[in-house]
Amino acid sequence: MPEFEIHHDAAAGRFSADIDGRLCEADYLLRDGVMHLVHTAVPPALQGQGIAARLVDAALAEARRRGWRVRPVCSYVRAHMRRHPATQDLLER
Repeated sequence: MPEFEIHHDAAAGRFSADIDGRLCEADYLLRDGVMHLVHTAVPPALQGQGIAARLVDAALAEARRRGWRVRPVCSYVRAHMRRHPATQDLLER
């Protein structure tokens, strides 16, 4: 997996990483203490390297730190959370 730094732009509702000049992102909307994770994107040349997982993990860690609940709108985020039972307590009830 390539080395990269994840940036959180709260104003834009985005966790992102620039890898070799390519933007990778996980976007969210925050409403009433619920983080709606709406979109993840990794360019095809970088897929399959765990980049989206790291972006989603960063978003989930931020939600946990702030006491937010999570609504996984994005199908990738839903699948990721199903694969990681330790994230289930974050789900919006």
